Amino acid sequence: MAIRVACIGGGPGGLFFSSLLKQRVPDAEVVLFERNQASDAFGFGVVFSDATLRRIDEADPVLRNGLRDFGTHWDRIEVWLKGERLQFGGNGMAAIHRKTVLRLLQERAAEVGVDMRFGHVIPSIEDLRDYDLIVGADGANSLTREQLGEALGHTAETATAKFIWFGTTHLFKGLTFLHRRSEHGNFAAHAYPISDELSTFIVETDQQTWQKAGLDEFDVSQPPGPSDAKTQRYLEKLFAEDIEGQPLVSNNSRWANFRTRQTATWHKGNVVLLGDAVHTAHFSVGSGTKMAMEDAVVLAREVAEHPGNLELALTNYQAERQPEVRKIQNSARPSLSWWEHFGRYYAAFEPWQFAFHFFSRSIDIEKIRQRDPDLVNAVENEWHSLHGAAPLETSLLGGPVAFGGRLLRLRNDGGMPVLLNGSQQLALTVSPSEATGTTGLLVTAPDTEDGLDAVFEKLSEDVPFVVVTGGTPFTRSLVSEEARLSRGLTSIIVDDGGTASATTLILSGRADAIAVSDVEASNA
Repeated sequence: MAIRVACIGGGPGGLFFSSLLKQRVPDAEVVLFERNQASDAFGFGVVFSDATLRRIDEADPVLRNGLRDFGTHWDRIEVWLKGERLQFGGNGMAAIHRKTVLRLLQERAAEVGVDMRFGHVIPSIEDLRDYDLIVGADGANSLTREQLGEALGHTAETATAKFIWFGTTHLFKGLTFLHRRSEHGNFAAHAYPISDELSTFIVETDQQTWQKAGLDEFDVSQPPGPSDAKTQRYLEKLFAEDIEGQPLVSNNSRWANFRTRQTATWHKGNVVLLGDAVHTAHFSVGSGTKMAMEDAVVLAREVAEHPGNLELALTNYQAERQPEVRKIQNSARPSLSWWEHFGRYYAAFEPWQFAFHFFSRSIDIEKIRQRDPDLVNAVENEWHSLHGAAPLETSLLGGPVAFGGRLLRLRNDGGMPVLLNGSQQLALTVSPSEATGTTGLLVTAPDTEDGLDAVFEKLSEDVPFVVVTGGTPFTRSLVSEEARLSRGLTSIIVDDGGTASATTLILSGRADAIAVSDVEASNA
C-alpha cells in the first residue's frame, strides 16, 4: 500500500520536500496544502553561499539552475561607513527573488506529480488523520507546532533590535552593509541584488532609536498586507545617497524583532516539522530557506528509505539535522548580537576597525586572511601606523599600570589569581571596592547572556583594569566591550585560543589585552 503524505506549507522547504519524496517514491500520494495562493510571495530575496549549496544541488538541480538563469552572484562583501567603503573578498554568494524560487519549485513539484492545493487552510491536524505522515512546514509561527504542544520543548528568544524588510530598485553589486546616523540614532541596512530589477533592503535599529523617530506608530496588529508607509518615507530619505534617490519597495513591510527558535524534539507521532517551524537563525548568517531545503533533503531521503517504519525515519532525520542546525545557530548568535550593538561600535571605532569587528564576529583573522589577505594586511597596517608595533607587542596603559605588551599570563598563586606583566605580578580581586592602585578586578562572565546585567553592575570607573574570565568566548567579549566601550575601562580577556584568536580580539577592539593561563603560555 502506497504511503500517504500531507505537507502543510508551500514555502521552499515544503515544496522541495514534496517533490523530492515524490521523485524517490513515485507511487506515494503527496498532497501539499498552502493557505496562500500560488502567486503570493511575501518578502524579497534569499541568499545562498557557494559553500552551502552542495547537498541541495545533489538532491535536485532546480535551485542551481534557477540561480544560474535568474539569480545574481558576487564574491565581495562591502561595509559602507562614514564615507568609506571597505571590502572583504573570497565570499562567494548568490541571491534570487523569493517569488522566482517559489515558481521554480512549484513547477518542479507539478512535474513530478505533487498534488498542490493553494488557498487551502488546515485548521487542525486532526483533519489529516487519514494520512500516514504529516509534515509541518508552515513557518516560524507554525500552527502545526502549536498543536503538538509543549512536549516538543520549543523555545523562542527575542532579539532587542528592530528590523524591517524592504526592496529597492537601486541595484547593489553584492552584499552591502550600510550605516547611517540620523538625529534620532543609528540605522543599518543589509542590501543585495536579487534580480536585474530589484535589491533586498533590510534595515535594523535599536528600540530607543525606533521610538525616538516615531516609527513605532504603525499598527503592527494589522493583518498581513499593509506596509509601513511612514517608515518607508523616513528610510528613503535617510539612505537616499546610498540608493541614489531610488525608491524603496514594500511587501507586507513592517517592523519586527527577530526570534531565534529552537526545538528539542522535532516530531511527535506521525507529525514532523521542518524549516522555520522547528528552528531559525538570524538572517545575517543563517539562511532560513537554505536550512529548510536541507531539512527537506534529509527528511525525504529517510522517509523514502523507511516508509514502513516512520518512527525510525523521523528519528534519523532529527539526529542528522539537529546538530547541523545547532552549529549554524551558534554561529548566528554573535552575529545577531553585533546587530543589537552596532550603534555603539559606530561611535567607538574608525571605519577600518568597525569593518574588521564586523567581519570577525564569527571567524578569526587567519580565516579572514585565507579569503582576503589584502584586507588583513590593510587592517594590520592601520594598527601599526597608530601604535608602531604589532598588536600583541603594543604597549598599553591600564590606569596606573604600564603593560609592556598585550599578551599576558594569568595564574593562581596560593589560590589567589595573579596577572603576570613581564616580571611584575599584579594581584586581582573579585571585589570592586578592593580594585584600587595596581589591583585589578577579576570578573567572571556568565555562560549565557541572562546574567550579564549582574556582571555589568560590578564595573566601576575606579578600578585600574578588568580581567574577564569564565563564561564563553561570546559572553567574555560582551563583558569586555561593555567595560572598555561603555565604561572606559582597560579590559583584558582570558583566552587560550591561540595567537589568531588573541590578535583578532585586540585588532577588532573587543579587548585591550589578552591573558592566557600560565600552563598554556609555557607550552606556547
